[in-house]
Amino acid sequence: MWLLKYSKRLALLQLLLLQLLLLSPAAAKKDKPEISSHKFVNAPSNFFYFDDSNTILLHNREGGIVHRSEDAGKTWDKVDIGRGEAWDIWRHPHDNQKAYIMGKESTHWHTNDQGKTWQDFEIRNARPSLFRAPLSFHAKHSDRVLIHGEVCKMRGLFDCEERTFYTKDGFETVGMLRKNTRGCVFAHATPEFTTGDDDKNEDRIVCVTTGRISLDRREHRLAVSDNYFEDEYEPNLEGDRTVQGIINIAVVKGYLVAAARAPNTDELAMYVTDDASTWHRAVFPTDSRLKEDAYTILESTSYSIQVDVMTIEPPNPMGVLFTSNSNGTYFTKNIPYTNRNMNGIVDFEKVQGIQGIVLVNVVDNYRDVEGSFGREEKRLKSQISFDDGRAFMDLTAGGESLHLHSVTEINNIGRVFSSPAPGVVMGVGNTGKYLKDYEEGDLYVSDDAGLTWTLALEEAHKYEFGDQGSILVAIYDEGPTDIIQYSLNHGKEWHKVDLPKSKIRAKALTTTPDSTSTKFFLWGTKGGGSRTEHWVFSIDFEDMHEDKCKDSDFENWPARVDKDGEPTCVMGRKQFYHRRRADADCFIREKKFEETEPDFETCKCRKEDFECDYNFVRSQDGKGCVRDGPLPDPEGACKDGAEKYKASSGYRKIPGNGCEGGVDLEEEEDRDCEDTLKPPVSGEINTERTTFSAQSFRSYFYLERAETSSESSKVGKDETVVMRTDKSEVYFSRDHGKTWKQVLKGEEIKDIYPHPHFNDACYFVTTGKVVHYTINRGDSFEKFEAPSEPTRDRDLAALGFHADYKPWLIWTGAVDCDKSSGTCHNNAWYSTDRGGNWNYLRRFVRKCEFIKEEGRGDKKKLVYCEQFKDEKLDGPLELQSSDNWFADFKTHFDNIVDFATMSEFIIVASKDQSDTDSLKVDASVDGQTFADALFPSNFNAKAYTVLDSHTHAVFLHVTVGRRQDAEYGSIVKSNSNGTSYVLSLDRVNRNTPGYVDFEKMLVLEGVALVNVVANIEEAEKGSGKKLKTMITHNDGAEWSLLKAPQKDPEGKPYECNTDNVADCSLHLHGYTERRDPRDVFSSPSAVGLMMAVGNVGEYLTEKSEKTSDTFITRDGGIEWHAVKKGNYMWEYGDQGSIIVIVRDTVSTNEIFYSLDEGQTWIPYKFSNNKVHVAILSTVPSDNSLNFLLWGQEEDSDSEIVTFNLDFSQIKERQEQCNLNENDPNDPDSDYYLWEPKHPLSDSNCLFGHVAQYHRKIPERSCYNGRSIQHLHNIKKNCECTRADFECDYNFEPAKDGSCKLVSGLEPPDHSKVCKEDPDRVSYFEPTGYRRVPLSDCEGGNELEKYESKEVPCRGHEKDFEEAHRGLSGFWIFILAVVLPIGIASAVGYWVWQNWDGKFGRIRLGDQGSAFDADRPWIKYPIAAVSGVVAVLAAVPLLVGGLWRWARGLFGGGSRYTTRGSFARGRGDYAVVDEDELLGEDEDEEV
Repeated sequence: MWLLKYSKRLALLQLLLLQLLLLSPAAAKKDKPEISSHKFVNAPSNFFYFDDSNTILLHNREGGIVHRSEDAGKTWDKVDIGRGEAWDIWRHPHDNQKAYIMGKESTHWHTNDQGKTWQDFEIRNARPSLFRAPLSFHAKHSDRVLIHGEVCKMRGLFDCEERTFYTKDGFETVGMLRKNTRGCVFAHATPEFTTGDDDKNEDRIVCVTTGRISLDRREHRLAVSDNYFEDEYEPNLEGDRTVQGIINIAVVKGYLVAAARAPNTDELAMYVTDDASTWHRAVFPTDSRLKEDAYTILESTSYSIQVDVMTIEPPNPMGVLFTSNSNGTYFTKNIPYTNRNMNGIVDFEKVQGIQGIVLVNVVDNYRDVEGSFGREEKRLKSQISFDDGRAFMDLTAGGESLHLHSVTEINNIGRVFSSPAPGVVMGVGNTGKYLKDYEEGDLYVSDDAGLTWTLALEEAHKYEFGDQGSILVAIYDEGPTDIIQYSLNHGKEWHKVDLPKSKIRAKALTTTPDSTSTKFFLWGTKGGGSRTEHWVFSIDFEDMHEDKCKDSDFENWPARVDKDGEPTCVMGRKQFYHRRRADADCFIREKKFEETEPDFETCKCRKEDFECDYNFVRSQDGKGCVRDGPLPDPEGACKDGAEKYKASSGYRKIPGNGCEGGVDLEEEEDRDCEDTLKPPVSGEINTERTTFSAQSFRSYFYLERAETSSESSKVGKDETVVMRTDKSEVYFSRDHGKTWKQVLKGEEIKDIYPHPHFNDACYFVTTGKVVHYTINRGDSFEKFEAPSEPTRDRDLAALGFHADYKPWLIWTGAVDCDKSSGTCHNNAWYSTDRGGNWNYLRRFVRKCEFIKEEGRGDKKKLVYCEQFKDEKLDGPLELQSSDNWFADFKTHFDNIVDFATMSEFIIVASKDQSDTDSLKVDASVDGQTFADALFPSNFNAKAYTVLDSHTHAVFLHVTVGRRQDAEYGSIVKSNSNGTSYVLSLDRVNRNTPGYVDFEKMLVLEGVALVNVVANIEEAEKGSGKKLKTMITHNDGAEWSLLKAPQKDPEGKPYECNTDNVADCSLHLHGYTERRDPRDVFSSPSAVGLMMAVGNVGEYLTEKSEKTSDTFITRDGGIEWHAVKKGNYMWEYGDQGSIIVIVRDTVSTNEIFYSLDEGQTWIPYKFSNNKVHVAILSTVPSDNSLNFLLWGQEEDSDSEIVTFNLDFSQIKERQEQCNLNENDPNDPDSDYYLWEPKHPLSDSNCLFGHVAQYHRKIPERSCYNGRSIQHLHNIKKNCECTRADFECDYNFEPAKDGSCKLVSGLEPPDHSKVCKEDPDRVSYFEPTGYRRVPLSDCEGGNELEKYESKEVPCRGHEKDFEEAHRGLSGFWIFILAVVLPIGIASAVGYWVWQNWDGKFGRIRLGDQGSAFDADRPWIKYPIAAVSGVVAVLAAVPLLVGGLWRWARGLFGGGSRYTTRGSFARGRGDYAVVDEDELLGEDEDEEV
């Protein structure tokens, strides 16, 4: 009992003693923060605070583990989700209770209580996307989340489809939003953004999606839905036009921004909306253009977007800072020469919480850096603006200029300079003229938002703000340290505290996002190498003050002041903060996790509070607003003879601006009624004639503006043409030949090389070493000296270009050609600075080319060279590659004929060691590993021509008959990965150089025309060939003769019976007879239209005025109509709404034009003198209202002449056509939906679906303008029919149309799929049929499985027994003949651009003018029309495609030619025999 009483008394005594201690001054106020530590096995890969809490989530990716701390890092617990499963962690940006752990595969986790508990959820069969952030959030409803994933086949190697999923209930349920997405966002993704409609705010989602039938990035588009994609529509971005080529979307404060790119340019178009409904194109000053990977959307405000645009390219990039008006459509320049790094990060940061204050770093020696290509180091200076970037001034410390390290070399996490602590900013830097290295910097602090600075600590430190600026913490950042330092009076005084462990190297120092906490989190490492230890520290200042701040401890601080210290106005208000005084001895405890809100004082309105109103833009001097086009007048205001009306002054108050009184620039002004009227039009075609003192044109090229160009939508837009005469004189025209200017006078220009991937650049090679060039379409010219004179091989290009890096060049030059003792040969050099410096690549080469891969690692330096073995010109050619400028290299083949790139393949023709008279073909999809291409067993490839590869399959012409002037062969077609070929059609005509009468129709899927030899036996005995024209509508699966029109051009019936197609059909003169390879049948923008010259009869007759007529089809080749007697050239304009024809081979002074797709023709006399017209041309896209005639007048022997024909003034083309993409049946629409069909089908099904295309109603008097996305929709999918199948490998078409096994051959071995995919359970035995790669038919007559036996793969017999009933054989069959090269499917991409834009318009190049008939590439215009001989120059955006450049078709073109000018996707065409592989000469013409 006594013991119990004693114990109680002792306890009471201890309690009393404790209370006394707590009340004593020594215990109430600690003299240093409390520091605790924790060791982790691996380095943290990500960590964050939950907002308004001390809870931290930390992720270790190496171990797949997540840890959680509730006390700012003092103690840690492991999150229990299964070891090694965590791939990444994400915090919900709008709900501080929610976070997410993303797993490596389909299972993930979410928390609703800051990580106390976790629930798993599954995205079925999908893993997180590798290409974009996996989650997108809703700003209002935190339970609504979008998930970006990918579903992969073939064991997840290459064949992946991106999909977006969604939840509306916090992952209780998950549904699929849409397939084939490339990123989606809620419109209401930020608190600032609103659609203006509550319902749309709830559910509106905007996605980037693939094209309707193509995965090509150039077809990517926007899709919008208000019901989670049960329905969707494509918004109009440019007037009433939708836009393709969308590459990205982002929500920036109150704006939704989309960027689009077009082929052959790096210029982007940026589209902005502030309501997710009405979009506008962002307009930048004329001297500034957005470029891909060359602009950065910066931290913006609720009333403007700020963008930095790169003006100087890497390796020392610089930019210009722009700020938009309030709706994000017009941008004005703030400050030039901003510093940015190679990743697009810009030295730009706003001071947090204060409107209008911006810190930037600028390049002071920009002139030296600009032309140095990285040799001159940038000298940086720091500047600050207090008025949203209108004016900048130097930072100062102690009377000297101060320069700070900024965002481009960030050394901590979070913001660089500021935090929510009002007005307190810090930075590492130095005083003096320029910014020095980080290790030479000191820590500086400012408590007036950057107006004045003082030295805080010597040497560089990491730093952080706490308790709204009451606490500043820093740690040494130039090496290991065992102390931290802190200040409690805005950096005036600093105190040191020892860390509990030995020295660490600081990695990150942070605190809560709102900087209101008194607790800090530090991560550092100790030791090095395999012994590196990872330590985290909790630094707690909570007990260092006993007092809470009182009203007397605060000051009313003006956030922005002028140079005299007076408060200034931004957005019509002065801003003040109630903040703790620097010398106050207290903490702001009661406001923990509450950010300080500013007070505002209204200002009087000034000019700066107004912006340009709609239909007005900033004047050139930036001092006013001027009209941008005609002004609309209020209805009725200008009637009854009125001369004036009230309208906008040109200004409006910036939305959200709070100013009152003062200046009022919004007051309406009197405007002249005549300003509302359009200028009168002449109603006539305007003609401009220009003569040149020369005998002939040697070459010419269009440098067409891309759709994303800032000039593309302007009236009188730039349509640049460059031309060379036989006197080696060069002329430029910026207005499509209306006016010409001679450039480079006195220089003997041998060849012109337009850059095949960037239309603004063009190179001019002289006969010596000097090369001139322009990178701005002839505005200015520079030059460099090449390491040698250009190659003397007339079939090789001297210059090679990189598809991504404009300054990268390869020079192939002649060496030892003028020395009697030397052996004339070619050497190759490379330059990465546009000829400023040259380095050796290889000696004794035939050619070297850049090979660019997309999606297979960073091999931007990959180069292939053909080098003569042992540097002996009589030795065999070796094919070598290197990705480090041949510091080392790999030899792939030791005896090749040539190589070409095609889509994503590299095709190599080499000598067959077992038969030296035959060629062996190998292909590669990765540029390193090659595999044999598998041809039908009865084919002996001694010569072949690569025709096309843009419809999911490769077409090859294999020569069978090689007797001179009697050549013919068979067209074979590959499966979807290009490795297995089957017969499509035999007896196809080719000429002696190897070019084939084969042409694919542009835009429409699967339509091609050929000429076949009908009298093979007689032709092989010496008789002339008799040709017939055939057409396919299902990509070569079936061919038929062309049904002739009933009447000739004069309305008379033809002599033969046109109902008897076998003896009386239409025959067309094809590619082998073309004088100009750009004169193709179809157009890249006129859907369904083709024109041709030919005759009606049993066979094709000689091309002459008496026997030939000109024909047109409007339905993709099903029905043809006779247009004119005789031979005519033709061109399409305004996407086919204008067609111009002119006599060919006969002098004339008259053209005919049609405004209704060739139903009626109107004559127009363009000259009083007769002219022999050699070429009729227009821009490659066929989307101009201008045409150009090139020729020579009859009475002139010493002059040549051009005539520009301008149709922009005719009365029928004054109004732009109205297109309602979302309601194509709108009665006010000027378009209708057209469905192509197969002539032998009762339905409109082609390739398993019904496609609908927009076409202008021919009778409507309007112009198309901006290019239309012709494909409107895939109306439906169809059941399979015979037309969806072609004959399988070793099968051929029988007379009854069925597929029969070739006598003596074996069917393909479909069991190979089991070896290719060990997880495969079964396969189907061959039926003789395989699906056309383009077809996506479903059900019906599936011939590849018809009467076919399904067989289990070896080792999977039990699996087969359990699952075979539900197993689909289609996918198995498609892969049945995949060779080792396989898996990466040769996705069919539409060859949208040939860089000269046409299917073969004019042979570009130096050499190659369509008039330079002596050159082989002109005399025998490059390969087959849609041919892909070598590489599609237009594949810069193809997913998974190898990049290839065109070299010149002209003057230094490669030994094989390409049809690079033809297709909208630039099909390159190749011919291969023992002497050459024709294939890659990228047409250099435009």
